[in-house]
Amino acid sequence: MLEKVLIANRGEIALRILRACNELGIRTVAVHSTADRELKHVRLADEAVCIGPALSAQSYLDVPAIISAAELTNADAIHPGYGFLSENADFAEQVEKSGFTFIGPTADTIRLMGDKVSAKQQMKLTGVPTVPGSEGALPDDPDEVLRIAREIGFPVIVKAAAGGGGRGMRVVHNEEVLLSSIQVTQSEAQAAFGSPVVYMEKFLQRPRHVEIQVLADGQGNAIHLGDRDCSLQRRHQKVIEEAPAPGIDPALRNDIGDACIRACLEMGYRGAGTFEFLFEDNAFYFIEMNTRVQVEHPVTEMISGIDIVREQLMIAGGRPLPIKQEDVTLTGHSIECRINAEDPRTFMPSPGTIKTFHAPGGHGVRVDSHVYSGYTVPPHYDSLIGKVITYADTREGALAKMRQALDELVVEGIRTNAALHRELVTDTSFMAGGVSIHYLESKLEHER
Repeated sequence: MLEKVLIANRGEIALRILRACNELGIRTVAVHSTADRELKHVRLADEAVCIGPALSAQSYLDVPAIISAAELTNADAIHPGYGFLSENADFAEQVEKSGFTFIGPTADTIRLMGDKVSAKQQMKLTGVPTVPGSEGALPDDPDEVLRIAREIGFPVIVKAAAGGGGRGMRVVHNEEVLLSSIQVTQSEAQAAFGSPVVYMEKFLQRPRHVEIQVLADGQGNAIHLGDRDCSLQRRHQKVIEEAPAPGIDPALRNDIGDACIRACLEMGYRGAGTFEFLFEDNAFYFIEMNTRVQVEHPVTEMISGIDIVREQLMIAGGRPLPIKQEDVTLTGHSIECRINAEDPRTFMPSPGTIKTFHAPGGHGVRVDSHVYSGYTVPPHYDSLIGKVITYADTREGALAKMRQALDELVVEGIRTNAALHRELVTDTSFMAGGVSIHYLESKLEHER
């Protein structure tokens, strides 16, 4: 068992990790920027170390500062949460070389899955279905590029191999603009990710975003915890997530879950991870793997009864997975709304002091949030201030609980997107289930 964990993150996920550590009797170290002295997990941690000024590049992304804090406090391990350095292979490698345990996969695994070209090739080897596309990076020969595009069929999407977060991708509808679009995407990829490598895939017209949660111990054991639907998105950023994904045949769900397990075992995967797919016409197409805990992990915890963060800590401590796939039972339905400090119409960030915060409650209601009355939301970081999660026996029941929970939620002093969520959970198409990844943006555009 780990004895002391340094939490290399902030906000609600840092508090989530701290709580899991406390339940296991693991001491905690909170690292923070000068802007985050009043964060709840900083107040609650056994030790706290300021690692730099407000800018992320000089604090939460400063690898030497984080390693030094671990050395100073004699921590055993470092949990990166999500975002920041969580999928940075060089950071994971430096953590291990410095004598600490990185709570996540190995650096080699992160590198393999962090490059979308190598990740897709790995999935093909293990039988995970992928989107039709180029076999790896696009060649320099324009004629060969055109041949590949014709074989795939327009429209196609050009993607940066090292991209992420919805950046470094461009949809192309015809041959006339293909080569110029590729050049622009390569330039953007070089500027944003330090690599100009791009690849090409079939652009699916109305897909859903469905993902599979996995846990693996790196010792020959792996399980999946079912799927999540994260199709309600704006600018490739998830807004509402739910588990299980509505309207998917259970046999198909089990088949894709089993394929993900095989991929984990083939890679020797360690920790929590998520296989992300586009789902269209009753078929799954792999797009990427996130080698970390996801923002939306609570909905899976609610239907499985398994504490994913706790399992991350136990796996990092060397314990084999205690359950087999046949022991996993998924029941009921769970929905999560991401509450952001932003205007619900313009989506402009709304930092400032929260005068009043009241979290909803009741049976089947969970709130993961680091904010409190009097807390000042800084302007330097992601606008997420909390997640409202509901659970019920049915999807309709979870939606009813969510409507009530959002009505009870009070955040005064700043603007939030709660009004948008209240609108969405009464939206006829969303209530019916199965909307595509384009639905929300189309809805917002139509209402302007």
